[in-house]
Amino acid sequence: MKKNSFDDMDIGDILDVMGCRTRREIINLLRIEPRFVSQISKELEIGQKAIIEHLRAMEDLGILKSSFKKIERGRPRKYYDMSRDITVNIIINQNLFEVDISEEALQRKQLPSGEEWSKLLDVEQRIRMGQWEALEELKSLLRLYTNLKNRAENILSEIEGYSEEE
Repeated sequence: MKKNSFDDMDIGDILDVMGCRTRREIINLLRIEPRFVSQISKELEIGQKAIIEHLRAMEDLGILKSSFKKIERGRPRKYYDMSRDITVNIIINQNLFEVDISEEALQRKQLPSGEEWSKLLDVEQRIRMGQWEALEELKSLLRLYTNLKNRAENILSEIEGYSEEE
């Protein structure tokens, strides 16, 4: 059964996923761009059957989504990608133990500082100097900026909807 809302997510399941190094490595790869099973298997040097089990568990939980894409030759490939942003806040101190994965946690996200522009300029400069490995960093930054833009647009839509009701 796939879970689609934060209310359906079990905190224990989220923590179990994040407690597994292989699953964290898979998430880190998919954070950059969608991939299919054999790509993930090759990059992590782990058998495809094990990768499939990890992907299935994370997709069932709602952390990942999959889609089929046609390729020029052969049958369509099943690609995996992050389904949405998930923010997990864990507070542990003498007076409190709390794990929060609610929508409210997403709304408390902080926007990146002006340092993000410096990172982008640094990556751009390295690419222009022929350091092609910086392309992966550029893809990662682009994903971050896209997520921030989408979040800002959602906030704006909520505010505009709220002011129209008044």
